Amino acid sequence: MGVLYQPDPDRHLAVITIDRPEARNAVNGEVAQGIEDAIDQIEADDSIWVSIITGTPPVFCAGADLKEVGSGNARALNTKRGGFGGIVRRHRTKPIIAAVEGPALAGGTEIILACDLVVAGSTASFGLPEVKRSIVAGGGGLFRLGRRIPYAIAMEWALTGDGYPAQVAFERGLINEVSEPGQALERAKVLAARITANAPIAVQLSRKVMIEATYLDEQEGWASSKSAVANVAATKDFHEGVKAFIEKRPPEWSAS
Repeated sequence: MGVLYQPDPDRHLAVITIDRPEARNAVNGEVAQGIEDAIDQIEADDSIWVSIITGTPPVFCAGADLKEVGSGNARALNTKRGGFGGIVRRHRTKPIIAAVEGPALAGGTEIILACDLVVAGSTASFGLPEVKRSIVAGGGGLFRLGRRIPYAIAMEWALTGDGYPAQVAFERGLINEVSEPGQALERAKVLAARITANAPIAVQLSRKVMIEATYLDEQEGWASSKSAVANVAATKDFHEGVKAFIEKRPPEWSAS
């Protein structure tokens, strides 16, 4: 089917599933467009605050469909706004968690690097093996990996093309949690619930500042933070958060 989209408005959560198990969930044109379309729906739906991207077991994503690449259809693996897989260059405001079971190699790792948080089963593996096929990783992996793990380790991954297990990726800082095999999606949902317990606009603006300001100098970082503080202070949820604290009750977020 390519991609499954399952929104759960009551939990403010949506799950995107890469569903090509017969091809190890490799990205073809249908998958790329399906992921972009799902993100479009998430961004447009005020009831969805967080999403999870996963793959039909036993593989998260084996990267690009090399049969499609070999037949001259490489461009189909990229969407106009999202780039590879419809996600690696996609501008968005809401957090995405990757829930990984099995290999997430090559373009699969690049999809991971386009997400905000990662939960992986203990049998998951990661890597950029493109050099083993005389290919250069072109989906953002070569500049994003060194921002997520130490530079020297990222260089080793890029130049050797070796794969690395979930525990190693966790120790290097690439992923947030290692779960028991088969439990990555459920653990990602628990993490999502910890996020959706918070005010959605404040979450989105906090994410924005983290992305924009982490590598800025302090002056620009202060400006970015100040803008986010002012924007969230103008929302109904800002006043609700303060009121709920004073009244000693759980806040009721409106995403406005």
